[in-house]
Amino acid sequence: MKLIEVVNVSKSFKGIQIFNQANAVFEQGNIYGILGPNGSGKSVLFKLICGFIKPDQGDIIIHPSYRSRRADFPQNFGIIIDRPGYAAGLTGFENLKRWAEIRNQIKDEDIKRTMRVVGLDPDARQKMKSYSLGMKQKIAFAQAIMENQQVLILDEPFNAMDVDSVKVLRELLIKYKQEGRTIILTSHNEEDIELLCDQVYQIRSHKLVPVNTMAKV
Repeated sequence: MKLIEVVNVSKSFKGIQIFNQANAVFEQGNIYGILGPNGSGKSVLFKLICGFIKPDQGDIIIHPSYRSRRADFPQNFGIIIDRPGYAAGLTGFENLKRWAEIRNQIKDEDIKRTMRVVGLDPDARQKMKSYSLGMKQKIAFAQAIMENQQVLILDEPFNAMDVDSVKVLRELLIKYKQEGRTIILTSHNEEDIELLCDQVYQIRSHKLVPVNTMAKV
């Protein structure tokens, strides 16, 4: 099933061309990688997909089952793009609970279970102002998955994490794929792309160019 289609999308900022007639298809149940140097438009692509910005030309088509009637942001999407704003004086659990209360779909135990999955102690009293970069990244990851989201849009999801944490979360993403979830991610680590991705698009000359499909589990 075609879950997301990028159709002849063009986008510029302040006269700088980011995309020009770009096309891509993302089907349900696969892991996709997006490659490109800094400033090439990876985050812009994710913001276009999530409805945070609009294309100058062309369309982003989201399957109707993921469209929201009340917002441009698709439903059942979990994202890491710009890191979520957090209250520095609250714990990780307290921050996640505040975010969860926006949709009010999960319970405290769901949040705590998710924190344990990403390698954080939900009962720790440490405030987020003293979190390391890797711990903050785990909070962002937890927010993206804690409501059992079926589509994950992840910009550098393993940034600043230790090797063991990266291994655990890679395995989690593979498990999600096997469950039929769809994941689109960026990473500057070639190993992430090689181990995880079924299909890769490279941003080149303002287009989304498919590169060789990887063999995966």
